[in-house]
Amino acid sequence: MNQPIRFYHRNAIREVSDAGVTRTVLQYLREDARCTGTKEGCAEGDCGACTVVVGERTAEGGVSFKAVNACIQFLPTLDGKALFTVEDLRQPDGSLHPVQQAMVDCHGSQCGFCTPGFVMSMWSLYEKHGHEHSHEQAAQGCAGKASCSVPSRDEIANALTGNLCRCTGYRPILDAAEQMFKLDAPKAPVNVKAIAASLATIERAETFHYEHRGQQFDAPRTVEALAAIKAARPNTRILAGSTDIGLWVTKQMRDLGDIVYVGQVEAMRAIDVDEQWIRIGAGVTVERAYAELAKHYPELEEMWLRFASLPIRNAGTLGGNVANGSPIGDSMPGLIALGARVVLRGGEVERELALEDLYLAYQKKDMAEHEFVLALKVPTRSGARANLKFRTYKVSKRFDSDISAVCAAFSYLADGEHGETIREPRIAFGGMAATPKRASHAEAVLADAQWHEATVQAAMIALGNDYAPLSDMRATSEYRLESAKNTLYRFWLETRPHNPLAPQALNVRAVAAESADNADSIESSAV
Repeated sequence: MNQPIRFYHRNAIREVSDAGVTRTVLQYLREDARCTGTKEGCAEGDCGACTVVVGERTAEGGVSFKAVNACIQFLPTLDGKALFTVEDLRQPDGSLHPVQQAMVDCHGSQCGFCTPGFVMSMWSLYEKHGHEHSHEQAAQGCAGKASCSVPSRDEIANALTGNLCRCTGYRPILDAAEQMFKLDAPKAPVNVKAIAASLATIERAETFHYEHRGQQFDAPRTVEALAAIKAARPNTRILAGSTDIGLWVTKQMRDLGDIVYVGQVEAMRAIDVDEQWIRIGAGVTVERAYAELAKHYPELEEMWLRFASLPIRNAGTLGGNVANGSPIGDSMPGLIALGARVVLRGGEVERELALEDLYLAYQKKDMAEHEFVLALKVPTRSGARANLKFRTYKVSKRFDSDISAVCAAFSYLADGEHGETIREPRIAFGGMAATPKRASHAEAVLADAQWHEATVQAAMIALGNDYAPLSDMRATSEYRLESAKNTLYRFWLETRPHNPLAPQALNVRAVAAESADNADSIESSAV
C-alpha cells in the first residue's frame, strides 16, 4: 500500500503524496512549500547555502537537531522527522531570533545569499548547547569554560565548516555566533516536548512504502525486512546519508530506480562496545561514529574534524562511506590500519571479512548484488593493543571540507623494553591506488624491525613498490608518492622510542599560531 510522506514542518504535520522519490528537500521547500529563504548554491552539499535543520525524536522523548544540506536529501527520507528552515526563526511579534539579531549586530552578512545557511547552522548549534544558561554569565565571557555550555570559538568554527561565504569574511560571522549566546533568549523558544509529541503521532512500526510513477521507496524498520527487500529485488538501490547518491541525481541526472533507505533501521543505527570490539552499525552517521572511535583512539580527532563538513557528517554514514569504496574515501585507511572488519548481510546469511579484503578493484567489491554492509567492527585498545602506536594524516589543499590528495594511516604494536621493536605493522593509504590499499612491501620492511631512522628510510623506499599513483587535478603522481613517504617519516618522528615529537611540533597551523602569538607578545612588550 502506498503511503504519504509525513513530517513536521511550520508547526504542523505535512503529508506529501505527489512528489518524486528523488525530489530533494530543497526543491520541495522552494517550489512546493514556497519557503524560499533556503538557497541553492552548489547542489552538491559543499557551499551550505541550502542548510536546514532536521529533528528526530529521541528514545528519551526529546528531539535531536542536526544541520544538513537540503540540496542532496531526498524528500521521502523526512518521513517521521521534523524540518526547520530560516522561516521558522521569525518570532510571533515579528522580532528576530537571537541568531539573526547577532548577525545584524555583528555585520555578518553582505549579499546575503549564504546567510540563511549560516543562520541555520548557528541555530542548530544554539539549540544543541541550550539557551537556558545565564545570559549574564555568557556576557561575562563563559565560552569554552567547563562550567558553561556555550561553545568556544574553535567549536563554533568547526560547526560552520559546511558554510562558505564569498564576500563577508568569516570573522564577523564567528563574532555573531559568539554574540548570539549573550542576547536575551527568544520570546518563543522551541517547544521540544510539543514537537516530540507531534513526531510520536507519525512514527511507523513497519516498513514505510512510498511510490511515485512506478518508482518505489522503502524505509524498513528491521534488518530482516531490509534483507528481504534486497533478496526479492537485488538491484534496489541502498540509500543511507545521500551525501554521494544525492549528487547522482542533482549533477548526473541519473534514474536511481527503486530505493531502500536504511536510515530507519534501528539495529543499524546502534553502536555496541565490549572488551574486544567497537561495533558500529552501517546506519550510524559519520559524526556519531567518529565521536565514539575518538574515545578509544584520540589520534582520530583531527581526521574527524577534517572529514568533509558537519552537515555532511550529520547525514552521511560510516557504513555508506565504506560501502561506496571510493579510493579517496577518508575513513577506510584509518579503519584498515586499526584492523577493522566489515560485516555483510545477504538474505539470512551474515559473513565477515577484513575491511581491506572488501575492495577488489576500482568500484568493485567482494559483495553479491543482494548483500549489504551491516556493520563495522573496530578492535578496542585492550590487552596487547594497549601499546598500539597509531596515526592518521590527511594531505589536501584546504584544511576544512576538502577531498584528500593523500590519506595515510599507520599502526604497529610497540614491543621491547623501550618499545623499540615493531610488531604487526599496518599501513594503509587512500588516493594512492584504485582502492584503499595496504602497503605490503613497506610493512614487510617494518615487521619485527627496530624502530630506527634507517628502518623508516627503508620503508619509505619500499612504498615505491607498493603504489604507482595517478596524476589528476588534486596532485601529480610524484607529489602523492613523496607525500606518502613524508607522512611515514612524520609517523616515525611522532612515535620513535627516544625523544618523540609532539604532534603540535609538526603541525604547520599550530606552529604558525604559536609564532603569531609570540610575535604579538614581543610587540606588546616593546610598547
